[in-house]
Amino acid sequence: MLAALALHDAPLFSQDHELVPPDVGQIRWPREEDASRFRRPSGPAPVTVATVDPQTEERYLSLDEAIRLSLQHSEVIRVLAGVTAANSGRTIYDTAIAVTPIDVAKARFDPVFQANTSFRRTETPFVNPTGTSIGGIATGGNDTRVGVTDLNRFGGTAAIFGNNRFDNQNNANFFTADRPSMEVSYTQPILAGAGQRANLAPIVVARLQQEQSYFQFKGAMQNLVRDTITAYWNLVQARTELWAREIQVEQLKFSFELKAARKKRELDDIKDVAQAKAAYLNARGLFIQAQGSVLQREAALRNLIGLPPEDGLRLVPSTPPTRDRVEFRWDEIVETAQARRPDIIELNLVLQADQETLIQRKNLARPSLDAVALHRWNGLTGTAIASGDHVDTGFNNHTDWTLGVNFSVPLSLRESRARVRNTELLITKDRANIQQAIHQTEHALATSLRSLDLSLEQYEAYREARAASAENVVAQMAEREVGRVIFLNQLVAITEWANAVVAEAQSLISYNNELANLEQQTGTILETHGIRFVEERFASIGPHGWCQEEMYCYPKDLNPENNADKYQSLEEPSEKSFGLEDFQRIPGTPLPAPLPDQTEPPLKPEKRMPDQPAEPDPEKRRN
Repeated sequence: MLAALALHDAPLFSQDHELVPPDVGQIRWPREEDASRFRRPSGPAPVTVATVDPQTEERYLSLDEAIRLSLQHSEVIRVLAGVTAANSGRTIYDTAIAVTPIDVAKARFDPVFQANTSFRRTETPFVNPTGTSIGGIATGGNDTRVGVTDLNRFGGTAAIFGNNRFDNQNNANFFTADRPSMEVSYTQPILAGAGQRANLAPIVVARLQQEQSYFQFKGAMQNLVRDTITAYWNLVQARTELWAREIQVEQLKFSFELKAARKKRELDDIKDVAQAKAAYLNARGLFIQAQGSVLQREAALRNLIGLPPEDGLRLVPSTPPTRDRVEFRWDEIVETAQARRPDIIELNLVLQADQETLIQRKNLARPSLDAVALHRWNGLTGTAIASGDHVDTGFNNHTDWTLGVNFSVPLSLRESRARVRNTELLITKDRANIQQAIHQTEHALATSLRSLDLSLEQYEAYREARAASAENVVAQMAEREVGRVIFLNQLVAITEWANAVVAEAQSLISYNNELANLEQQTGTILETHGIRFVEERFASIGPHGWCQEEMYCYPKDLNPENNADKYQSLEEPSEKSFGLEDFQRIPGTPLPAPLPDQTEPPLKPEKRMPDQPAEPDPEKRRN
């Protein structure tokens, strides 16, 4: 803090600050407005439970459409994190970026052109024989070398060079001369550096790393689809719970107002009114909590599929959750998971890359033994300075050749053997990781199957509990009409019914989420939803089409097309599949006519979700 205060008056960077700032004795701080250059305008303010009369409309959203939106906005892949979405760290460009190391590894086999030239001049002083003066002989010239070298897959290096040496001397007994030559050479490793497999290992490793990046991306896309499904069903559950809490509030409010009216006529005492009021206000708190949960779940879905926080529309799911029991064969799903899960495939690719690295390191651990061959053609062209005579000899008259073997080896081979041992241990570790991943996958599949059956059985039980709770509410209301009701039983009946509806929705949504989770566990969730990558290798290795201003040229992804429809879509909210209208014929009777001496002001209306209807007219209450 003290350092920050001491540097508060230090000069700041501006947009025109120097590219290479000079050495200074203090820290220079950039202005926030200069450092934050990428901005966009804000949208409408988000709707909250305290928003009064928000101007919003409903937008029916099927689960298939939600998945399509998440794919269309998946330049940066998001994951569900509670009631929000977070960056997974993966983008559509990662696989294309991983392609470039393959070109780097291939580059060592590209021919290399070399062209060198240099000019020289030396002057050597000497003393005349008479000893009366000092003279000097100046020698100058030019050396030029042009050629190509090429490394082949077997480790051999071929080279062809053309050379010329030009000499000029200010001596009467000397002549200017060009000494051209042409040479061809080849060096072939016999031990270290020899062999096609060892020399191609870096390319194979780079390609395997690129495939790892692809399967990491595919795994992230699988998580995106699963999280989109989870966020969608969570919103359905929240809306269903909101409906149940709304009915609970209406019924408890009716009971409270009834008790308050009866107390005015001294038919009930204060403890009954206090109990009714406490139950009503507690239910109202749960209702407000359910309102906030709907807004949060919708915000999480919006974040995940790439929509802004607020656009004046309320997302209303229109796909009902499935209630069908799906049977799975244990052997088939285990085998499918071992073959299709991206994380297991990635571990296998890591093992293959380390095996290729071991081949290369074992090769480099050998002694260096190279066979060398060279053939040179020499020529000479010159002019005598004194006589001016010109001499010339062709390339065929003077040739050189060399054959030999070069051998070298570190006396201990300590470093190379340590690298081999390190890679062998990594391979052992890779195999252990694969076995652990398969072991963990089997347990995850078993847990998912248990959760599926648990959720479906709970759903059946809670559905029956909901029906029984509804009957209990009907019975208590009937008793209330004839004045034989125990008020506590009535409160418990209404609360149990609302809790049963919430539990029924939670169990069914959990079942649907587990279906998606099992598809993700087996590595087939993308194919199940009709999602395919182009040639099963997403991300191009070059631009797609012409580059335009303010558009990315490399790499350019192909825009996602529509995936196949899988889910049923209704033109009504998904929560209606729970039979929400059935409650209209269960509890609720019209409020009694106000007594002449009733002076207590009416209760304030509850705050509602923007997409909820207004308080129903007392004469049109559910009956």
